[in-house]
Amino acid sequence: MTSGADNTPPALRLRGITKRFGPLVANDDIDLDLNRGEILALLGENGAGKTTLMNILFGQYTADQGGIEVDGQPLPPGNPRAALAAGLGMVHQHFTLAENLTVLDNILLGTRSLWSAGLGRRAARARLAQLGADYGLSVDPDRRIRSLSVGERQRVEILKALWRDARILILDEPTAVLTPQESQALFATLRRAVAQGMSIIFISHKLNEVTAVSDRVAVLRHGRKVAEIATRDTDRHRLAALMVGAEIAAPDIAPHPSGPAILRLDRVSTETGHGTPLREATLDLCASQITGLAGVSGNGQAALAGLIGGSIRATSGRMTIEGAAPAAWSPRAALDAGVARIPEDRHATGTIADFSLTENAVLESHAAPPFSRRGILDHAAARAFTEGLIKAYDIRCPGPDARIRLLSGGNMQKLVLGRALAPDPRIVVANQPVRGLDIGAVGFVQRQLIAARDRGAAVLLISEDLDEIMALSDVIHVIAGGRISPPFPRGTMSAAEIGLWMAGHGFDHAA
Repeated sequence: MTSGADNTPPALRLRGITKRFGPLVANDDIDLDLNRGEILALLGENGAGKTTLMNILFGQYTADQGGIEVDGQPLPPGNPRAALAAGLGMVHQHFTLAENLTVLDNILLGTRSLWSAGLGRRAARARLAQLGADYGLSVDPDRRIRSLSVGERQRVEILKALWRDARILILDEPTAVLTPQESQALFATLRRAVAQGMSIIFISHKLNEVTAVSDRVAVLRHGRKVAEIATRDTDRHRLAALMVGAEIAAPDIAPHPSGPAILRLDRVSTETGHGTPLREATLDLCASQITGLAGVSGNGQAALAGLIGGSIRATSGRMTIEGAAPAAWSPRAALDAGVARIPEDRHATGTIADFSLTENAVLESHAAPPFSRRGILDHAAARAFTEGLIKAYDIRCPGPDARIRLLSGGNMQKLVLGRALAPDPRIVVANQPVRGLDIGAVGFVQRQLIAARDRGAAVLLISEDLDEIMALSDVIHVIAGGRISPPFPRGTMSAAEIGLWMAGHGFDHAA
């Protein structure tokens, strides 16, 4: 890693970056340097200003004040094409690949004029092979994107940036959907890239990965840079405190005796058409127990959550609740049976954006007492209920009549959580409950799930974050290709061993 001590300018320099949206100051006089051949981690709570800063860097926004230099040269503001030409590349958390095209087609997409004589595919193949060898990113150029694993797709995204001669790479939550083995492979690629002169900004909520892979850490809070420190001089606890401005207490996850199975799946398969279906899945959800389900996105988690929530039917096998198979199963029947749902996507399926907090708080219970009298909504009761949620769950909002789309992701999730847990349910299906939340909101949500377990609920925690699964779960299952592994009690499997199951190994040899 080199610095400006020898009068060589840094690879990237931001000075005095300020951006306002009306009265909100999203970025407040931010200075930041990225040196050649280093990995700089960028941390901050939801709403701290990280996304705004990256959008300014890539020309999506124009800063109200300040400027940016790349290799000592000013970067024209508000010009994405200039950012690409200057050697900036970004790999987003949600990949931007055309699934029906091949790897080679995706990499070439947008790099050649429609009026060019030819695409030069032979030369392109040779260059792609060389980049793969140089950076440890080999992938078959003729495979279609839809046939690739998540880790392979990420390789393609990085190769796209390298193809465009990126010298500065920004990675936004790069390990959110990777297995531990895929994450380690990514880190090896990043170290190889840095050794060849690449400069990298690594954005992540996973502090253990930040401390493992970065050289320096910059922390944003409320739009300002509050710290910049060498990684070797800090640790996860200090970084967490810098992010939120206070010490973060880890959730109390003391062991708790479990009760009998409330819900049981016995070799259940589901219909296709809802992503990866379940394939002869067997699972017990027991009272007073958090059952963790680990797996890479898209391996049947949606089918399992839909089945328990009543929106997907089983095609074979048997589901029982307290020993009895339900005569008819639907979302209404699931709610009546005491199933609470925390949906995977709080925006698409958890809330209605233009409804108020009150309307969203009673979405699943508006037709029943105490919110309905002879089929008419009791607005006073619904509003009082919502005010109670706002107080109990510290939902920061203008009030119960505000549109829910005005809330931050964390506060929106708190309302969804409170709505689900208020009836004291017997079964809680928590599907990615802390996805995209900052460390403070994460701790709050996790403590509520633990409290539900301690009150006797059977909690199914579906998460792609293996650290979360291992920290909170009393027993762990792994899902891959629609199949569910046997249960692993807490502490009996390492992250690496669970990662192998996540990749599909172990199922053929399971008893």
